[in-house]
Amino acid sequence: MNPQTSPLLADLYQFTMLQTYLELEMQETAVFELFVRKLPPGRNFMVAAGLEQVMEFLENLKFTSEELDWLATHFPHHVIDYLAQFRFDGDVHALPEGSIFFPNEPILRVTAKLPQAQLVESRIINLMHFETLIASKAARSVLVAPGKLLVDFGMRRAHGAEAGLLAARASYLAGFSGTATVLAGTLFDIPLFGTMAHSFIQAHSDESDAFEHFARSHPDNAVLLIDTYDTEAAACKVVTLAKKLHADNIFIKGVRLDSGDLAEHARNVRKILNDGGLQHATIFASGNLDEYKLHDLLSVQAPIDGFGIGTALDISIDAPSLDFAYKLQEYAGKPRRKHSEGKATWPGRKQVYRNYGNDRHMESDIVALEDADPQPGEALIQPVMRAGKRIHSPLSLQDIRAQTICNYQRLPAAMFFLDSVHTYSVIISDALKMMADRIDRERIIHDQKIND
Repeated sequence: MNPQTSPLLADLYQFTMLQTYLELEMQETAVFELFVRKLPPGRNFMVAAGLEQVMEFLENLKFTSEELDWLATHFPHHVIDYLAQFRFDGDVHALPEGSIFFPNEPILRVTAKLPQAQLVESRIINLMHFETLIASKAARSVLVAPGKLLVDFGMRRAHGAEAGLLAARASYLAGFSGTATVLAGTLFDIPLFGTMAHSFIQAHSDESDAFEHFARSHPDNAVLLIDTYDTEAAACKVVTLAKKLHADNIFIKGVRLDSGDLAEHARNVRKILNDGGLQHATIFASGNLDEYKLHDLLSVQAPIDGFGIGTALDISIDAPSLDFAYKLQEYAGKPRRKHSEGKATWPGRKQVYRNYGNDRHMESDIVALEDADPQPGEALIQPVMRAGKRIHSPLSLQDIRAQTICNYQRLPAAMFFLDSVHTYSVIISDALKMMADRIDRERIIHDQKIND
């Protein structure tokens, strides 16, 4: 049993509801939509990610004999017989990965028989929530530090193996340069970056020997960690070593700083390297960084060429969750609406239309009923799966990343700020509001008849 692909990676109520649906023969077509109710504090937008993993999950969804045997100890035979033949054969519509989106805008829609659409809920939320969370966090560093080398360093403190891998994917999709996680490089073809740890320096009796040994072992990637002891003294040792290595046609590629006042150390080290003829050597910084610290370093013009961002990224430390919801919007051809206090939904199958200003920057979105309520603008939600099969071959992660970066260029200028600015308009169409009001009135009338 593979924990990451098992259909048992679900909440129990998906199976208890499925049993009742089967017994009542409730297998008409259902439409569920996935959306975010509100933005976390400080966020101006979100970046959609995780669709590829959802497609893989749905295409390959089936129960093993081992899983069915376990379920048989909890559910009756007719449920097990249904699950033994289970395959997802519904339709999926979604925003392309890397799309910018806002609250109340569906980013994924599942249209399938009710038991199917219900069963896949938890894993879809699980995948889309996490990658969207990390991509949206990573986007902030990309916008703060344009043109800088940004590397995901966070796997070791991610909340589990899958989280570390998907964080590497999501951050690269959002515009990061690469990751230090080797398996993510092999799985997703993400560029890998990495050099040495402080333990490598400490294992040597002499810091200069450590630098030389590493440089000779890795002549094409001689990036040396110089803050184990005295940062500026180590920079001087690098200059001396560079002259020795030059005779063997080995060149110091750069140095890494991981502690202390990074801006001050970077200025001092840059001068030492430049004075020593190492103007080409880059300075890479790491050590508890996030987008706010990047902003501070760049605002004082710290001469740093790249950054490794770890824990703060892979756990989205300032906003560790999104208010994601996967809700029934239509069943058996009738629109459905949840009306819970503070959690009401907009009914029906919806489309999001995006409008741009004369400067080609995003200006406003309109959420409207998909077929009966056309609106001006670019229709964002696209069909991606029909009858359980992908409609198109998946894009490469590199292509998705390039499109994501293009999407940033369409953002209003205020959206580049790290603090929330609340300038973007998401309009609910009049027809959608009228449908919601009609459903509410019908529910009230129905309840009154029951009570009478």
